[in-house]
Amino acid sequence: MAKAPTSILIKRATMVNEGESKITDVLVENGRIAKIADVIDAQVEQVIDASGLHLLPGFIDDQVHFREPGLTDKADIATESKAAVAGGTTTFMEMPNVKPPTVTIDLLEEKYAIGAKKSWANYSFYFGGTNDNVEEIKKVNPRNVCGVKVFMGSSTGNMLVDQEEALRGIFTHSPTIIATHCEDTPMIKEREAQWKEKFGEDIPAGEHPKIRFHEACYKSSSMAVKLAKETGARLHILHITTADELELFEPGPVKGKKITAEACTHHLWFSDADYESKGHFIKCNPAIKTQKDRDAVRQALIDGRIDVVATDHAPHLEAEKHNPYFSAPAGLPQVQKSLNVLLDLVDQGVFTLEQVVEKMAHNVADLFEIEERGYIREGYWADLVLVDLNKPHVDKKDEVLYKCGWSPWEGHKFTNSVIGTIVSGELKYYMGEFADFTPGQRLLFNR
Repeated sequence: MAKAPTSILIKRATMVNEGESKITDVLVENGRIAKIADVIDAQVEQVIDASGLHLLPGFIDDQVHFREPGLTDKADIATESKAAVAGGTTTFMEMPNVKPPTVTIDLLEEKYAIGAKKSWANYSFYFGGTNDNVEEIKKVNPRNVCGVKVFMGSSTGNMLVDQEEALRGIFTHSPTIIATHCEDTPMIKEREAQWKEKFGEDIPAGEHPKIRFHEACYKSSSMAVKLAKETGARLHILHITTADELELFEPGPVKGKKITAEACTHHLWFSDADYESKGHFIKCNPAIKTQKDRDAVRQALIDGRIDVVATDHAPHLEAEKHNPYFSAPAGLPQVQKSLNVLLDLVDQGVFTLEQVVEKMAHNVADLFEIEERGYIREGYWADLVLVDLNKPHVDKKDEVLYKCGWSPWEGHKFTNSVIGTIVSGELKYYMGEFADFTPGQRLLFNR
């Protein structure tokens, strides 16, 4: 492809949307879904015969780390958003722990300017909370900023918010959703010291979930929930990893909830048994834990205690992952394969295709109140992905698009493939080829 087609007629696709699957035609014009009908005839730039393919709303990933500004040796907004589009992700929300951290309104708008120039996908950026920036948080515009991120554990520099008075101030005054990373740092530091005394610097990777253990997650998550209930804050807890934490959340539809939760693809796929073969390549915070925890998180997605799926895409250089425990960074690159992972889990009978669409698109749009996205509806922005559930492919190193150059699923044979991705009405990726670059759009929110 050269120029991205913008008037597109998708013929005979199996559309999965709002709990139903049906064969239909979809017309895309002027960035939006112009018509959905059994049969559509129209003059367009591109007709796609989607017979045998499934048409889904694009993946909306509410938690990624694209490392720009300041950490662009690992990743940048251009490389990672391009990888995301190849994987069927049309929209992302990116985190503030960059250099300098995104903790003032001016720095936030500078980051949005980068996104407007470099992002292949639609984008929004979180504002970062600290122990002393509540006055800046009050200035956040809920109309065009996805949320306020609070690290209640596992962060660097001044982004760890560990003073209860500061937390209460943020929960009281934030004008938008507060998204939290919940782990209790003092409990973890104590464990690190104990394990270092036992193993020295080179602690085996499989000890990671014992250091960043269940109780540290539960203590922090329960504190966040308690604060949210006391202050009336709108709270979203990221990357739940333990069966224990699930009692903190209510089952059922996402609409109307004031406290919600997220699960990530790697925590749905891997368990602590995988440290033996993957080592630090699956080291992440919060840690991948037991199969029992993984299965409980899977079930919580089904019953609605956990509302959305994301990736926490967090690339690091491959060489760094070979370091000893304390210098091997935590995080996995995922956005190019996240939808493939979920579709594999459908193939395994863990989830239905309708459940995946709900958790990766519908619920994310509802939870964040995203304007006119997340559904295949006439008049909505055309953020769409075509997948072939019967086209296996192997995750190969030479096909990795992340700047870091590696994937935690390397060598795995997926049962499915992403065929095409439409972002805000433009066919940006199709049959293994990218159109010429055009930027995605900044998200707006109905708040």
